[in-house]
Amino acid sequence: MDLSRNVVLKENYTFFVGDPDVQVLPGGEHGLYNRDTRFLSRYQWIFDRTFQTLRVYSQTPDTVDVHYAAFTSSFQTVGIRRRTVVDATSLVDELVVENTGTEPASITIALEADCDFADMFETREWQGSSRGEIPVTPIDEGSGIRFRYIAEDGLGFQTVVVSNTPVHRLKGRRFEYLLDIQPSGSSTLSVRVRIENPLEDDCRAVTYQGWRSTAPLGHADMADTGHQRVLERAVDDLRALLLFTPEGCVPAAGIPWFVCAFGRDSLLTAMFLLPWWREPAEGTLRYLSRHQAVDYDEYRASSPGKIFHELRFGELSRTGKVPFGPYYGTIDATPLFVMLLADLIRVTDDHSIVHELRPAWEAALVWLEKDGDPDGDGFLEYMGSAVGDGQGLPIQSWKDSDDSMSHADGSLAEGPIAPCEAQGYAYRALLSGADLYDVCGEHSRAEAARERARTLKSRFHAAFWLDGLGTYAMALDGDKRALAVKSSNVGHLLWTGIVPESHSQAVRDALFDSDLWTGWGFRTLGRGERRYNPVSYHNGSVWPHDTAIAAKGLARYGFVDEAVRVRTALYDIAAGQSDLRLPELVAGYDRSAGPPIPYPVACRPQAWDSGALIYLLDLNTAT
Repeated sequence: MDLSRNVVLKENYTFFVGDPDVQVLPGGEHGLYNRDTRFLSRYQWIFDRTFQTLRVYSQTPDTVDVHYAAFTSSFQTVGIRRRTVVDATSLVDELVVENTGTEPASITIALEADCDFADMFETREWQGSSRGEIPVTPIDEGSGIRFRYIAEDGLGFQTVVVSNTPVHRLKGRRFEYLLDIQPSGSSTLSVRVRIENPLEDDCRAVTYQGWRSTAPLGHADMADTGHQRVLERAVDDLRALLLFTPEGCVPAAGIPWFVCAFGRDSLLTAMFLLPWWREPAEGTLRYLSRHQAVDYDEYRASSPGKIFHELRFGELSRTGKVPFGPYYGTIDATPLFVMLLADLIRVTDDHSIVHELRPAWEAALVWLEKDGDPDGDGFLEYMGSAVGDGQGLPIQSWKDSDDSMSHADGSLAEGPIAPCEAQGYAYRALLSGADLYDVCGEHSRAEAARERARTLKSRFHAAFWLDGLGTYAMALDGDKRALAVKSSNVGHLLWTGIVPESHSQAVRDALFDSDLWTGWGFRTLGRGERRYNPVSYHNGSVWPHDTAIAAKGLARYGFVDEAVRVRTALYDIAAGQSDLRLPELVAGYDRSAGPPIPYPVACRPQAWDSGALIYLLDLNTAT
């Protein structure tokens, strides 16, 4: 499915995915979703004549306006102005039908609605489904219908579709309207779809106006350029991506299929938004600490102190048929958790959250030293799930596709894998932990953490630096053999500060070598490597958030001109898109006229991409 062609709306955990005409046709992935359950599997307006869709426009990510037109010869005879709005628990649809012709018009319009309460893993065909047809019940004296479903764990779910306009006939799942409209007259149809999900929290949301009030929209570097509109779009998308929880707001990873908290994605996005917004950092830290692992569970890849990778609420996750409620198979969320907390107190000087979350960040530091380093060699490593088991992730670093960790000969790495960037995160997490201990007045423990960081920095350089490659290895495999391939991962090393000053220029040169730099960003895998493929998920594509982290790392080591060059390239990508958004990733071809070659199933908007555009506004700070 080409996600760039979908119409996507979102508010909190509720999102709508429709086709280019804002219709939900049966048999596909489209629908109205809440917390990983589909509450509408069909929502289709049917007209008695041919209408063209002349415009689809979304001012904010929770609302879309559509204009349909029926023509006779070269002029419109009937126009329909439709507005669809999604809020936290409902969809509201209004159609204003106008007779723009010279004769009275009789118009028949029908709405077909259906619901399957499918888990998102089923709708995307990641898992099979055994549900039959969901029964429907008429309600409100024939003005609405109700779908009910009792899940395997006993939770009850409902979808209620109510017409606020008198219905000519309601038959099963079909609403029919007969409209008689005089010339220059109009008639309005209004429908509300209400979601009833027992998992939904009643949490206060920040308004778009309130969110924009602290946004860096007047940044000098964006003045009088087309990039200003890109920035404005990113600000609105970041508000749309927020999930509102009892712990505070948390960035969802992406729309439409990742409307949930992801450890890595949510943490990085919250980090990117400092100092402009502190609330996502506070909410993310509190939310993740609430769900921090306390025991060992091989199925969920959990161990005490670990921060989760992903938390889903669908029936399959709740009943344990898939391990995502939550799933802990990630090497990097735990150090990123400690890093974000230290970054937060640096920009707010509010130490209360350090004391509040002390059990969580101390448990995370213990995990780094123990379960995060199972063989005790001082490096973070993961042993992923078996490839093809259909459950957990074989690769548990950010490049989590099955074939992303390869040697120079193209063979895949085996055994516990130590990604280079995870060592950088561990290094910075140790320094962050030292800062947190200083806040608590425990200076001896702070110095011990700094000494561990110094030791890691030295050992890392000795084990990962490759003179022949002129840069760092992408990872070490289970036999401690270096993955001697050029990769964008090394940009993260600059970002964390683990690279010695003496080697920072070499890393910069490696990044801007033609094997990695495309003019749009940095290839995930070098063009000369055996597994390079420009249109792949992680073996040669360009990921904007990955490139942005490298840009911030370049600035950290004083390469500000290079960082500005990268920032401009990323803003250029977004400015060349019809929706002014950064795609999740683009193909790794060299830059030429026109926008970059798209990756066909890239999500948009993606939280860390929108956040990266904010993060790169200030290239004069170290983090």
